[in-house]
Amino acid sequence: MKIKFIILMFSILIVINAKPYLIYMDNVQNDHLKAYGVVYTLVEKGFEISWLLNYRGGSFLIEGDNSVKDIIMKSKVSFDELSIEDVVKIESILEESNCSKESISVPSKIAVYTPDTSNPWDDAVTMALEYAEIPYDKVYDDEILAGKLADYDWLHLHHEDFTGQMGKFYASYGTADWYKEKYKIEKARAFKYGFKSVPELKKNIALIIRDYVEKGGFLFAMCASTDTLDIALATLNTDICAPEIDETPIDPDYKEKLDFKTCFAFENFEIITNPYIYEFSNIDIEVKNAYSSIKTFRLFEFAAKFDRTAAILTQNHTRIIKDFLGQTTAFNKKTVKSDVLVLGFLNDNQVKYIHGIRGKGTFTFLGGHDPEDYAHLVGEKETKLELHKNSPGYRLILNNILFPSVKKNKLKT
Repeated sequence: MKIKFIILMFSILIVINAKPYLIYMDNVQNDHLKAYGVVYTLVEKGFEISWLLNYRGGSFLIEGDNSVKDIIMKSKVSFDELSIEDVVKIESILEESNCSKESISVPSKIAVYTPDTSNPWDDAVTMALEYAEIPYDKVYDDEILAGKLADYDWLHLHHEDFTGQMGKFYASYGTADWYKEKYKIEKARAFKYGFKSVPELKKNIALIIRDYVEKGGFLFAMCASTDTLDIALATLNTDICAPEIDETPIDPDYKEKLDFKTCFAFENFEIITNPYIYEFSNIDIEVKNAYSSIKTFRLFEFAAKFDRTAAILTQNHTRIIKDFLGQTTAFNKKTVKSDVLVLGFLNDNQVKYIHGIRGKGTFTFLGGHDPEDYAHLVGEKETKLELHKNSPGYRLILNNILFPSVKKNKLKT
């Protein structure tokens, strides 16, 4: 009965000059990253799009007209123009295998948390958005304090240090002009809003972000923002910053005052307060011999019909992805809360990619800085994504960008 209905529906589409197209996302796709931008554009234009989870790498089925074909061809993304028989065959495969079809209904409004000071490094998500030609707005502390987060469906955080310790760059770059200028600007902003220090300002920002998620926002974070956000939330009532940073002493009783209940993903972690150690806590894994060998991490494969959210976030053309470093590279599993879902892992004790629910919203954390730059250093040039258009690491970022646009059903995870 269902197959007959599908044939009838697509017969009607052909009569009204609509055609089905498939943007396939397996290993034969020419440009995986541009494909997400094409889908976003078509959703903006009102076309019906289905995300075929676990089918050919998470392909996209589009009901459209010749203008759809023109848009796809202009992007140089690989696709097929389908017949009724092709669609029926795909529907049959979806029914009989570990796949599902999810409707992408509305374009999400995207915000990237980006400082208004110029930093000598780049942001992988911003580069992904630019390459895929997906629109976004930049927001920072001024906009967040003004209540602007309510205007957005999806918020990205990258290498921001929410503990207010200036990225713990004090030992290496404390005398650099860019560091001193950034500290001056951040301190002035804190005073402007009535906070006594940069750490106090950043803790307030962390609270507002948590409230944004609890009210239904989608949060995606990478690199140092993943663990520093939770460290800030755990230390709301104490001072962990050395006087070299905030000109006040560390609270000698800070360990007793940590509150892990307010954190998104982590608990029972140990904080590193020494300003001369380039690490925030033991949430981050210890990277040894980083330049001698490149490791990989593995994605779990989820049942699309039952674990829709997890399946969306892990769509890819490979389950094994080359690892990449960051100020926060990956997470010690012993510090991850029991209700947080592990999406990708390095080994039994080290996890790379995690997801959770807080209130009405969700958060997803991905360790590392740049999926196509194994050990990105301060001052290095940005990655050219036209040279990495089939990057499985960048696909994880773009999965998250489309995630809020999927028609909301009752989620299993």
